[in-house]
Formats: sequence, C-alpha cells, structure tokens
Amino acid sequence: MRLRYFVATLLFAQSLLSSASSYVAPTTTFAEQTSNNTSAANTFSSQTNGNRGAGNISKVDVHSLLYSGATTKVYAHLLTWFGGTGHMNIGYSSNDPAQVKRQIDDMVSRGINGVIIDWYGPNNAIDEGTQLVKAEAENHPGFTFAIMIDAGAIKWYSCHGCSPQEALVNELQYMENTYFTSPAYMRENGQPVVTNFSVDLEYTVDWNAATAALSTHPYYIFQNNSGFSHVLSDGSYSWVMPTTSDYGIGYLNSFYDTGMSFPHEQTVGATYKGFNDAFASWGSHRVMNQQCGQTWLQTFAKLNSMYSVSKQLPDLQLVTWNDYEEATELESGIDNCLSVSASTSGSALQWGVKGNGNENTVDHYTVYISSDGQNLMPLTDLATDVHSLNLCSFPIPSGNYDLFVQAVGKPNLANQISGAITYTPTCFVAKPPTFYLSATPVSLTLPAGQSVSVMVNANPQSGAFNAPIALSCLGLPKNLSCSFSPASVTPGSSPVASKLTISQVSVSAPRPPSNPHSPKGGNPIPGDIAWLLPFGVVGFTFVGTRPCRRRLRVLALGAIVAIGMVTISCGGITSANKAVTTTTADTPATSKVAVTVQGNSGSTSSTATINLVVE
Repeated sequence: MRLRYFVATLLFAQSLLSSASSYVAPTTTFAEQTSNNTSAANTFSSQTNGNRGAGNISKVDVHSLLYSGATTKVYAHLLTWFGGTGHMNIGYSSNDPAQVKRQIDDMVSRGINGVIIDWYGPNNAIDEGTQLVKAEAENHPGFTFAIMIDAGAIKWYSCHGCSPQEALVNELQYMENTYFTSPAYMRENGQPVVTNFSVDLEYTVDWNAATAALSTHPYYIFQNNSGFSHVLSDGSYSWVMPTTSDYGIGYLNSFYDTGMSFPHEQTVGATYKGFNDAFASWGSHRVMNQQCGQTWLQTFAKLNSMYSVSKQLPDLQLVTWNDYEEATELESGIDNCLSVSASTSGSALQWGVKGNGNENTVDHYTVYISSDGQNLMPLTDLATDVHSLNLCSFPIPSGNYDLFVQAVGKPNLANQISGAITYTPTCFVAKPPTFYLSATPVSLTLPAGQSVSVMVNANPQSGAFNAPIALSCLGLPKNLSCSFSPASVTPGSSPVASKLTISQVSVSAPRPPSNPHSPKGGNPIPGDIAWLLPFGVVGFTFVGTRPCRRRLRVLALGAIVAIGMVTISCGGITSANKAVTTTTADTPATSKVAVTVQGNSGSTSSTATINLVVE
C-alpha cells in the first residue's frame, strides 16, 4: 500500500514537473542576468573613488535618455593607455585586440555611434591601441572614430628637438596618412574631424600654418565656450568641470547658450557620472559625487531642457568610457545604490526597490519565471510605476516555479534582480491536449488532367495528442477528388504529416430531357402541333355531317391550314435535335477553388484551407 502511494506521488510530481517544463521556454539564465556583461575585466572590483566593479548593467540604448525625436550622435571618449606601467592596473591591456573588440562590441550594444580617442602622438603604445580601434571600427558598419590630440602629444611624443608648432604639423600629417584614409574615420561635411585637449591652453601654435601643411583640411572642433570663436573653428565640445559646486550644470548651461549663438558651428555636448581623481598620479583631490546615478541623469536633463526635435543637439560626448583613474569611466557602469525585494500573496506578485538610490534610475521592470531556478523565461516588462502583477493573467500550468523581478536600469546604470520567489499556481486549469492542421504549400496550381500533392500536418497543442485523427476534404467541386496517405494520423507529442493528392476527374454532360409529347421509343411530336390532333378528329367528324360539295371545301381549307402548321412545326423539330455541349458551373477554363481539409478526432476538430487554381 505504501509503495503504491509512493509511486502515485512520484508520478504526480513528475507530471507537475513536465507541465512546468513545457510552459517555460528559457531565453536567458540567472547567471547571465547577474554576471559581468560589460567590456570591463571580470577581475575588476569596486573602488572607493566610485568606480563600480564589473557586473551586470543596462544595455538600454543611450539615446533613450535624450529628448523625444533626437537625431544626436553619441560618442564615447576612449583612453588606450592601459596595460603599461604608467597607469592603474584595471585587468586588461589596451593593446589586446580581443579586448578592443569587446569594447567596441559593448559600445555598440549600448547604442553608442562612435568613439573619440585621446591620442598622444605616433609611434607609442597609445598609438598602437588607437590603430587596433581603427581596425575594429572598420568591422562595424556605421561605427566611427576620431582623434583628439592631447597636449601630452606635444609635450612627450613630439619629434626630437621639435618646437610645439613642428610637433603639431608632424602629428597632423601622421594622422592624415594613417587615420584619415580609414572608411570608419569620423567626417563632417566630408572633412575628417579633429579635436584637441588643452593644446591651446599649454602651447602657442598656428593652426592655419599647420593646416597648410596638409593635403586635407580637417573639420576642427575646439573646446569650451571660447572654442566656438577659435580660428578655423567648426565647433566646440564641453567637458566635466569637477571643481564646480553645482555638478557642472551652470557651465553646461553657458556652453549650450554659446553654441546656439554660433548656429553654423557644431555643438558637442557632454554627459558624465561624476569625477574623483584620488587614484590618479596627477590628481589634485577634485571630487564630483555621482549621487547614485543622479549626476548622470542631471547632465542629460540639462541638455534636454535646451534642445528639442526642432532645435537639435548635433553631437554628444560621454565623459568617459574608461578613465578609471579620474573615476569618470562608464565601462563598468554606474551604481544606482538599489536592490529589489519581491514576494507573492496568492496569485499576486509584488515588489519594490530599497536602498540609498532613487527609482528614477530604473528604466523598467522585467518579471522572469523559471522551472529550475536557473533557466529563465521573461513573463512581461512593466513600467516603473507598476509594482504588482496578477499571475492569473498568464496560462501557467500546475507545477512549482521560481519568479524573479529585475529592475532594468536606465542606460549605463546597474541592473538589479531579486532573489527567487517560489510560486505554485492555483488559478489556471490546464487545457486538454488538442491539435491544429496546417498545409504546405497553401497555394498551388492544378494543371488540366493532372494531380498535385500537399503535405497536411497535424500539430499537437497543450501536450501530446494521442488519438487518431481522420482526414477528409470538405466542399470539393464535382470535377475534383482528393485522397490522403495515410487517411488517419496520430501526432503524439510531435507533428505528423499526411500526403494529400488532389486530382481532376472528368464529368459527363447530362442528356437533354425527352419531350413529354413523344411516344415511348418513337419520334417526338412537337408540342406546338399536338393540339391539332383532337381538332382534326373533331373537324373530320364535323365535316362528315355536311353536304358533299361543302365538305370538299372544308376539307381543302383544313388541309391548307394543317400543311402550314406542320411546316412551321417541322422547323422547330429540326432546331431541337441539334447537338448540345453542356459545361457544368464548377469546371470553367480556369477557376480558383478553396479546398478545406478537416481533421476529426472525437469531439475535437480542426481545418486548414488550400487555395487551388484549377486550369
């Protein structure tokens, strides 16, 4: 008795597990939603300057933070100096082609359009990393790169004994020969874009003379408000200002105002998460707090308040992709200081966020379901003003499940996911297995006198369908026939096919109906003269009672009338006996027929339609 009870319990548990497994079709895993999905090194850990350790961040397109209808191009500012002895060890080398590929792939996955490289002149490790970026950018159509000449290129990597002017000329010529020719190099109005970082602040150079030494005229973007009025300026870019007390918002406001007064020049905006140079060898203790993601959102809010679909910001530079030493890096993401808690009450799933952060850093919520706690299927996405879900609105069959709620961050912010919440549904009654028919192909042509074949598939639904299904054709015209091989199928847990053959058959034309006045087996008597027969008999009787001479007159007159009527009637007989060709309504020269295939199995049935052109 105990053994029987144990076996029954085991079979019931297996049936629950089977139904749960058939419902959950995983598209991701818990590990994928919690592990590092960035190009930051897996070994990189969180730092006290605000850099977030490698983890799971939002890949929502960065353009979603811009005003509605924005056409703004978004570029990341990239440093290629890591891996040597002069900079912080962040777990990777900028001269590793595999790492450069991970970085460009990561940028593309976040919606970034290109990269601006902080460049320190030719023939050094930084230039080698820049060339790797060039090669990788060329493998991503639409993704571009540009060079920013750092003042350090004039100071440390100029030609031996060269003046700042000579160094600038040499570097521009090297860029022209090495980078401008790349199909991925960033261009405006057909000109290669060149920016610089503090060259004019630290050196006196003649940009006109430097440009005259080139065969290509670059599109020059200078920096800050004064950059718009710079000689040869085609525009200017903004930057992070860590020493301001308002997170740089006042500076950005002034910069955008200035840019609007130069409508024919390019305005390159800036957004950033914060700043802290505590770990930089050149640091001077400048700190701009990240505010758990609010600094990042505020810089977007500022540009959104000044630009619109009718007044576009042309370009935006993200400060920066990977300056770990000044803690502006976005590569590992931005911490929003949140966690997610969730629970169930009956059929209601409820959740909320807690911590020091703000829910405005969350883009949306995703609810996942799992039958094993590891492999996840998304149930639905929900807006941030929704914190509960009626699980009875989903056809979840009986079984044991785990549910997870993920707070998907706004672009570049951290994703947060709850722990597993166990759930056993009580509101859904599983439907019995059924099936549906499908045909391949669904449209075809049947040539005259020939046959065509179609595969009819019986597809199980809501579990295995283990009963035989009888196949037939409905409403078939008289000139068509159909046959199935086999005529009955049983799909089980997988679709099963039957070959349907549709053929044309000949249909004999019906004989014309016999005249009702024709004697059986004799020639028909035309109806239009049959009435004369009784008249003739009566006439002769009547004539027989008259005198002889008068009888002759009456007989002659009757003969004349009879001959005329017979002549007219004989013309009708000739017409009626001509050959007649009959074409039934269902056999025109070319016709379109909708053939309905039906499958019946007890009280369950399904149909499929085949569109047939009959020639």
